[in-house]
Amino acid sequence: MPGPAVAPPPLRRRGERMRQAVLGAVVELLSGEGLTGTTVAAVARAAGVHETSVYRRWKTRENLILDALTTELDSALPIPDTGRVREDLVVFFSSLARLLGTAQGQALLRLSVERDGTLDDRRLPYWSCRLERAGVLVRRGADRGELAADADPGLVVEAVSGPLFVRVLLSAAPLDETLVTGLVDLALDGARPRTR
Repeated sequence: MPGPAVAPPPLRRRGERMRQAVLGAVVELLSGEGLTGTTVAAVARAAGVHETSVYRRWKTRENLILDALTTELDSALPIPDTGRVREDLVVFFSSLARLLGTAQGQALLRLSVERDGTLDDRRLPYWSCRLERAGVLVRRGADRGELAADADPGLVVEAVSGPLFVRVLLSAAPLDETLVTGLVDLALDGARPRTR
């Protein structure tokens, strides 16, 4: 009678090969098990590396997950240029809504708002950097005369992104294109040039 299955010994991976295996395992576990099931031990097992190697490189589970998600999701929010501010914002925020609808996007958002001191300084810039890049869409609209010259790019971007983040973090209400379009229209109404 065969004995219990024994896990194979960890592989001797180093450098970039080890990093890619570990980060891939994180993304896979997040998709299947969620944030709670993505432990350092589970990641190490799935990647075929020693748990101590993971801790040595990333120090904490949160740093590990953040590195995996920022690497995986870095291209998830492209900056469109359709020639019309409304369309650009709808495309950008529809991409954000799709990202926030994934286990990875939700995990990244939740990690970004935790304030327990376990994450290093890389966590907060992820969202602020990507939302600042969206400000160029508003500036282009102002340059073309579609928006007031003094329209605040940060405020317009926050007016649309804030409700999306709230839905993920607090209400679990759906994120769909109708919502995105409504939020963009609402924000743009406040940023359009005023006739005197």
